[in-house]
Amino acid sequence: MMVKFLSVLSIVLQYLAVPDGYQFVHDTEPVRKYSFEDFDIEVLLQRNGPDTWQRVIMAFPKDVGDELCPAVVVPFYFPEAMLGFDPETGDVEEGYRGIEMMLHLVRRGFVCISAESYHLTYCPESDKDRRDFSRWEDAADALMDDYPQWCGIGKLVADTELLVDLLEADPRVDDDRIGIAGHSLGGKTAFYTGCTDPRIKVILASDFGLLWEQTNWDDPWYWGARLGDLESAGFCNVDLWIYSGYRPFFLIAGKYDDDASCRALERAADGGPAWASDHLGFLNHASGHRPPEYALEAGYEFMEKYLSPGRK
Repeated sequence: MMVKFLSVLSIVLQYLAVPDGYQFVHDTEPVRKYSFEDFDIEVLLQRNGPDTWQRVIMAFPKDVGDELCPAVVVPFYFPEAMLGFDPETGDVEEGYRGIEMMLHLVRRGFVCISAESYHLTYCPESDKDRRDFSRWEDAADALMDDYPQWCGIGKLVADTELLVDLLEADPRVDDDRIGIAGHSLGGKTAFYTGCTDPRIKVILASDFGLLWEQTNWDDPWYWGARLGDLESAGFCNVDLWIYSGYRPFFLIAGKYDDDASCRALERAADGGPAWASDHLGFLNHASGHRPPEYALEAGYEFMEKYLSPGRK
């Protein structure tokens, strides 16, 4: 049984791995800094492929002193959505009101980082609005034309790991206390990156659809046609959590995730070491896709427990 598990997992990790020919010199360029009442913002460009850059926003608690800060990566479509406003214009991102995880977390004392997703960076010449979801299909098709051995979720993870690199290199960040948090597509990315990157100490994911049948894992910007192969091999996303060593994980359910998600995780924890269940948090608000404030607060408190000073 274990041999089969490891064999299937090795195939999954191979699909996720950055393909040959995708090597590039890692580089960043500062763009601008902003100062607000209770936090500061730094905008930069980060190379995220042989011919592409991703625009990054970092948020810092006010007056960071000598003590190193914990940090959280917040993947999503574009960083202003998770910040809640455009730092250049001050315009509020109304469509994302209530789920501005970066804003919530920087006010809790975390350094936060987010970037544009590859639907914007892989087809930068597109004249479609960044909220136009058809950009995802365009970018996924272009990615598969260039790297047919890869997959969309692998690209999402690769770009997110570059943000972890930035945190790890920042002298203001405690690189032993890095977490990841995301909602919806950001939740998928947070789960996959958090389970495969050992630098991540705790994962918070909101309503991303843990089980294959719960959401659109077969879309080309995630697993695409490969999903059938994974299902036939008996692989499920819970296996990735097991692979992570039962990394502390809090799941907020609401629409796509439900009690079935929790039961699947609990079964995995029951089959693991005695402490595995202590690394699992779950809240099903059952009120739709967007989490209410109390659900997010519960997830943040779970993260704080594992990113507190001295916690490994």
